[in-house]
Amino acid sequence: MPIVTAGNARVHYTVTGAGPALVLVHGTGPLGAAGTWGGVAPALADRRTVLAPDLSGTGRTEDDGAPLTVEGLAAQVAAVIEHAAAGPAAVLGYSLGAPVATALAALRPDLVASLITVAGWAHTDGDAYLSNEFALWRCLGGLDAEAFGRCVTMTGFSRGFLGALGHEEVERLVHAMPPTPGTLRHVDLDRRMDIRALLPRVRARTLVIGCAQDATVPVEHSRALHAAIAGAQYAEIDAGHAAFFEQPDEFVKLVRDFVSAS
Repeated sequence: MPIVTAGNARVHYTVTGAGPALVLVHGTGPLGAAGTWGGVAPALADRRTVLAPDLSGTGRTEDDGAPLTVEGLAAQVAAVIEHAAAGPAAVLGYSLGAPVATALAALRPDLVASLITVAGWAHTDGDAYLSNEFALWRCLGGLDAEAFGRCVTMTGFSRGFLGALGHEEVERLVHAMPPTPGTLRHVDLDRRMDIRALLPRVRARTLVIGCAQDATVPVEHSRALHAAIAGAQYAEIDAGHAAFFEQPDEFVKLVRDFVSAS
């Protein structure tokens, strides 16, 4: 696994496939690149060189434990693209990764050929639902690891998807999302997120993907991102927050079609 230094972090990332670069930026939690993208990366890597970094707070990436910033995480993704000599690249960010990828497109337009956001948002303050959700995650993370996992699982997937999984698989998901110290650093950044000032600076060709049944970051936030980024395209998947788990074929087709047209 390649490693690149970015600020105070030693960032690990994977490289698979061949062709123009597609960078996948994961969201909040301990799953990191492998746990987030393992189900769809092979389908995307048949036409693209897929770069998947572990951001600070997850996977093998190490740093000094300081509070995270969206600019600092964007710099980590920039360092990966430069280290792999892969720019300008298509950059896809999911959940927390969506504002990170958007910040990268605004701050380093030389590295971003196209931008895809999935289940993203621009700011937390002023939205009582998001503010309380992330505050609840922070409280549960310090009190009850199982309760944290159950809360994240409940909001991360649609009711229909969870109902079809069966009890054992749902329990596996619950325990796959422990509130690690790194995860709680992500949650702290989620609570402070605000990239509104950067949105007018995004010039990359952009696709915003919303998730119609998203109970983590309600779909209205994706629609607002679409409205705020000049010339952005919009698509919506009828799924919960983790749309690529629930509807992988539709997700892969949307991404493939968009990057192929770049």
